[in-house]
Amino acid sequence: MSNSSSIRQFLLLALADTRQLQLLHFCLLLGISLAALLGNGLIISAIACGHHLHTPMFFFLLNLALSDLGSICTTVPKAMHNSLWHTRDISYSGCAAQLFCLVFFMSLEVYLLTIMCYDRYMSICKPLHYGTLLGSRACAHMAAAAWASAFLNALMHTANTFSLPLCHGNALGQFFCEIPQILKLSCSKSHLRELGLLAVSICVASICFVFMVFSYVQIFRAVLRIPSEQGRHKAFSTCLPHLAVVSLFFTTGCFAYLKPPSISSPSLDPALSVLYSVVPPALNPLIYSLRNQELKAAVWTLMSGPFRKY
Repeated sequence: MSNSSSIRQFLLLALADTRQLQLLHFCLLLGISLAALLGNGLIISAIACGHHLHTPMFFFLLNLALSDLGSICTTVPKAMHNSLWHTRDISYSGCAAQLFCLVFFMSLEVYLLTIMCYDRYMSICKPLHYGTLLGSRACAHMAAAAWASAFLNALMHTANTFSLPLCHGNALGQFFCEIPQILKLSCSKSHLRELGLLAVSICVASICFVFMVFSYVQIFRAVLRIPSEQGRHKAFSTCLPHLAVVSLFFTTGCFAYLKPPSISSPSLDPALSVLYSVVPPALNPLIYSLRNQELKAAVWTLMSGPFRKY
């Protein structure tokens, strides 16, 4: 038996038992992280350098790419280190920092996806009011509100979680520090306070999801009324990537956090966590760049620029 004052480190879940599988996991995580870094880096550079992309939609996409970079850098490096060096430990402060960053970037992703949905709704359903309601100042204020809200949410959850007394050891059933896994180590009824905060966060995410569903119903109704086939194609090309990202992120994340405890297992939980915390940052750039012609052209111009003189 131990308490939180005597815990100096936590033991993360090992992704594999054999050395060969550990090296395989290291290579897979390395490939995913490099794809995420390259893809999101290209999107950030293309939007920053392409003046014709300085629009609300691409401004929020740039923020989403920054969030994806932060998310992939929160969980993957430590998992790669542990797989390569056959270790499981993470310091108490390192675990707190990892949990803070994870909650921060996951919350930021939800808020940004909601704002991007509002942007698409205004662009397609209320085009006459788009320039007025989504000017540069309004976009900056919405982005700042998303970052600030995510920061406060992460700070609140991290402070509350690590103020709980822990007396059920220090082994976590996940390959990164996660709130539900730390709550399992708590020996105090005060963990109900954190469960209450989690319930509030889930309610906020649910409201965001309902808003997005309602918005897309209105968007698709408006798109189907567009007379020209080219106009419908352009509208779908900007909406479908966002809808795909929303579906992937929310379905995997909600299932991971809301699934019944009876179906939890040491193999299922890490697999679900990979789907909502590791895979989306790597897939988002691919989804957006393949469906959006403007972004695809900007990325191609950015990549081919250094070779033009030849």
